[in-house]
Amino acid sequence: MSESDLENIVAMPAELLEAGVEKATLLEKEIINKKPFTVAKEYWNNLGPGLTTGASDDDPSGIATYSQTGAQYGTQLLWLSLFTFPLMAVVQEMCARIGMVSGRGLAANIRLHYSKTILYIATFFLVAANVFNIGADLGAMAQGARLLSPQLSFGLLVIGFGVLSLLLQIFTTYARYAKYLKYLALVLLSYVFSSLFINLHWHVVLFHTFVPSLNFSRQQLFLICAILGTTISPYLFFWQTSQEVEEEILKGEQTISERQHAVRSRDIKSMRADVWTGMFVSNVVMFFIIAVCGATLYTHGITNITSAADAATALKPFAGNLAYVLFAIGIMGTGMLAIPVLAGASSYAVSESMGWKFGLYRKLKNAYAFYGVIILAMIVGIGLNFIGLDPIKALIYSAVGNGLVAPIILFFVVQLSSNKDIMGKYVNKRHITWLGWLITAVMAVAGIAVIVSLF
Repeated sequence: MSESDLENIVAMPAELLEAGVEKATLLEKEIINKKPFTVAKEYWNNLGPGLTTGASDDDPSGIATYSQTGAQYGTQLLWLSLFTFPLMAVVQEMCARIGMVSGRGLAANIRLHYSKTILYIATFFLVAANVFNIGADLGAMAQGARLLSPQLSFGLLVIGFGVLSLLLQIFTTYARYAKYLKYLALVLLSYVFSSLFINLHWHVVLFHTFVPSLNFSRQQLFLICAILGTTISPYLFFWQTSQEVEEEILKGEQTISERQHAVRSRDIKSMRADVWTGMFVSNVVMFFIIAVCGATLYTHGITNITSAADAATALKPFAGNLAYVLFAIGIMGTGMLAIPVLAGASSYAVSESMGWKFGLYRKLKNAYAFYGVIILAMIVGIGLNFIGLDPIKALIYSAVGNGLVAPIILFFVVQLSSNKDIMGKYVNKRHITWLGWLITAVMAVAGIAVIVSLF
C-alpha cells in the first residue's frame, strides 16, 4: 500500500470508515457461512461416473452376498470392507484414467493394442456373467417389491422392472440418464439408516474391522472369493472407462483426438475424487450390511440367507419394521441402478470389440447394434426368471464368469495404464503398477478358488 493510500484512509470520515469495516465484516461472515454449503455443492456436482460405478457395485446380488457373510460369520469378516476399498479404488482409477487420456473405452483400447481373440473370449464370458447377474437382480427386485406388497405378481414385476430399465436406457438422453443414476445412488443410504434401529456393539465391530480374522474353512474361503468377485467386477472396469468417455463427449469433445488433448491435471484430480468417493460409498454400504446382519441374524442363529429378500425378512423380528422396509426399498433401488450398468457394460464391451458405433449419448437409430446388445441382455435376463433357474445358481454362474474374466481384464488394465506411449504424463506411478499386479494376482487366486470349490 502506498503512502498516498494511507493518507486517504486517514482523511476518510470516521462514520464512512466504520461503515466500511462493518460492511466488510458482514461480507466476511456471509462468505464463511456460505462456504460449507458451496463446498458441498461443488463436491456433489463433481461426482459422476465414479459414484454411480461404486454404487452399482452394491446390487441385489452383492447385498445377498454381504447379508450371507454377516449371517454366517457375524462381524468376523468386516475387515474385508476395509481391505477391498483401496483395491477397488486403484483399479477403477486406472480404468477412468485410461478412458480420459486415450479417449477410448477399455475394449476399444484392448482391440487396438492387443490380441482380438483374447478380447473376444473375455467379452463372451463377461456378457454371460452379466446376463446371469441381470436375471438374478431382476428376480431379487421383484421379491423386494413383494415384501412390501405380497399380492403383486412376481412375473409381472420382473417384466415391469426390466422394461422400465430398458426404456430409460434407450429413450433418455445421456445427460438426464447420468443424473438419474447419480441421485439413485442415494438409495444406498437406506442400508446405513437400517443400522440405527439395532444395538451394534461398536467395540466388537471396530475390532473386526481393523483386525483380520479367518478360520480357513471351505465355506468361508468361498464367501471371501465371492466378495472379491462382487466388489472388483469386470463389468465395472468397462463401465467406468466408457462413462469417462461419455462425460467428455457431453462436454463437446466429439473426436478421439479432441478428447486426448482436452484432459488436464485438474480433470484427473476431479476424477480421482469422484472414483475414491464412489468406492468409499460402496464399501461403507458393505460394512453396514455385514454389521447389521451379523448383529441380528448371526446372534439369533439365522445363518441360511440365500437372497437379499431373505435377509430383509429375517431382519424384521429383530431390527423392526422400518429396517425391514429400508432393506426392501434398497433392493429395488440398487437393482434399478445396477441393471443398466450391467447391460451397458456388456454393450460397451461387445460394440467396442466389434468396432460398432456405441454410446448412450447416441439415439437408437444411430446405434442399432449397441442398443441391440442391451435389449438382448435384458430379454435374456428377464427370461431366466421364467425357466426355473435358481437365483443362487445364477449368482454362482456369474461368480465363475467373473472369476475367469477378472484377472485377464485386469492384466490389460495394468498394462494399458502403465504404457507411457498411451498414457503420456498420466502413466501409472511405479507403486500403482506394482499394486495393480498384486490385485491381479489376488483376483486370479480368488477366481481359481471359486471354480475349484464348485467341483
